[in-house]
Amino acid sequence: MKPKPRGLILDLLLAAVPEPLSARDAVTACALFGISDNNARVALARLVSEGLLEAAERGSYQLSARAHELSDDVATWRTAEQRVREWNGGYIGVHCGALGRSDRAALRARRRALDMLGFRELERGLYLRPDNIERDLDTVRRRLYQIGLERGASVFSADGFDAAREAQIRKLWDGKTLNTNYRKLRLQLEDWMSTSAKLDPQAGAREVFTIGGHAIRHVVYDPLLPSPLVDVQARQDFVATVHKVDRLGRRLWQRMYEASTGSPGPFPTPPTAQVELSA
Repeated sequence: MKPKPRGLILDLLLAAVPEPLSARDAVTACALFGISDNNARVALARLVSEGLLEAAERGSYQLSARAHELSDDVATWRTAEQRVREWNGGYIGVHCGALGRSDRAALRARRRALDMLGFRELERGLYLRPDNIERDLDTVRRRLYQIGLERGASVFSADGFDAAREAQIRKLWDGKTLNTNYRKLRLQLEDWMSTSAKLDPQAGAREVFTIGGHAIRHVVYDPLLPSPLVDVQARQDFVATVHKVDRLGRRLWQRMYEASTGSPGPFPTPPTAQVELSA
């Protein structure tokens, strides 16, 4: 599937962080996906006008402070498993009942923040997730606010549910489907890596963008559930395979840039489709 120039350029900027991205490099990468020079430059201009990009120096761009609030959190997918801790059976709750529902941008940002941290809606305006991530509740609260949850939402510890409600809560996540996807996606990635060396530089860069981006998105939005809600080992095996694809992607994009321009690529990590940075 051909990426849109807007999303591709944001992914390029994410991959280039902390260095700025030149318009020339953006155009070169967009051309790989059949995006014209003009469309790439129009997308750059629109992202600047939306406040997501800003000029770094002549002919170069960087993410704005506003875009960094979410992109910095997305970039932590590589250390997601390190933020998981033992589960004591309790939950973290978010109550959004006092928040408005007419501002569509605010609603999208709110839902994205809750989804990225694995919260599910138990009752209208009440969201829960197992209390097994980050070192404490304050850290979870700060992350939610940083990536789009309004500060008018209440974030709190929740436990002591009766047996019937506890059973209802555990059904909020489909652990069986998660386990199936961990294994299926891991095998797909391993199969693709086994044949990637046969691809020419352009095809390799295109495919790792699509395949790797799909896998990374799964990691970014994984609820990081504890056992027995999911098979934790299956998740860890999947994430370890995504790391391998990520490292391979860097080599493939460097190879593509060397073949196209004669110089190493500007990306310390491969560009990969992840999440929309704007609400």
